[in-house]
Amino acid sequence: MESRSATPDEIERFERDGFIRIPALLALEELEVFSAAVDHGVAQRTRHDRRSFEEKSPYEQALKQCLNLWEDQLAIRPLTFHPGVGRMAATLLGADAVRIWHDQALYKDAGGPETFPHQDQPYWSIAEPLTITAWIPFQDVGQENGALAYMPGSHRLGLREYANIFTANGLDLDAHPETRNAHFEDVEVERGDVIFHHGLTVHRAYPNGSDASRRAHTMIYFADGCTRTSFKHPSVDRPGIPVGAKIDSDLTPIAWPRPPSDLPGTPAPPAPPIPGWPGWMGRKKKRPGREASGAE
Repeated sequence: MESRSATPDEIERFERDGFIRIPALLALEELEVFSAAVDHGVAQRTRHDRRSFEEKSPYEQALKQCLNLWEDQLAIRPLTFHPGVGRMAATLLGADAVRIWHDQALYKDAGGPETFPHQDQPYWSIAEPLTITAWIPFQDVGQENGALAYMPGSHRLGLREYANIFTANGLDLDAHPETRNAHFEDVEVERGDVIFHHGLTVHRAYPNGSDASRRAHTMIYFADGCTRTSFKHPSVDRPGIPVGAKIDSDLTPIAWPRPPSDLPGTPAPPAPPIPGWPGWMGRKKKRPGREASGAE
């Protein structure tokens, strides 16, 4: 499918609401290939995890998360660096070029509980509020199987707060006058659609009440030229990016624009392995904490 830029109306809606659903951005034929590749990558990353549902943390019960699959799963690389998705992200963000922060599979298994309200960017070491996530479902998603819900305009409230969705109930909406009486807008999607949301948009996800896993892959982009904060994160800690420096390494390569069929090389794997990242074999996974990377 030929890539396209965001239209003026789509840009206006994204700037107003902080999220937008782009219908049929991906062709169903390519989605079939990509979904099989991500399924395989998730199976590979989680194959040594024998814990029961009850043995997992609340966050792990809500989401099966595998980060930077593009590093060790070559079949996923064309999705993570998809020119159509990258171009749309860049034009919505108003950036000449965007880099990948990381990709991640987010699978909410049957019976998985809700994902609590949060903003994404406080989990990342990016100073400038020039971040955007592309959320790509591999099946139709509605309220009954884990749809996302967004707080319109919340990216413009000046709120930037770390919310513990890993062991607690996420952002305390009543603690902020701006969010106390705000509403969430549900976004249901069909296969081929892509949801884009700003890194500061408050959002949540419904429980998965269906009998099948709700499977999604996401790419987090940031405008080229953004700089690092003091927050620890593998995307900048692994390549040794100092605080205040431009985020630029083989772990955060340019995602768009790139020459046709040009894909980045494979970075050196984390040493030692990091839970959820390439090389992790699921050995007695510690509970996610501030070092985790955030959810939907």
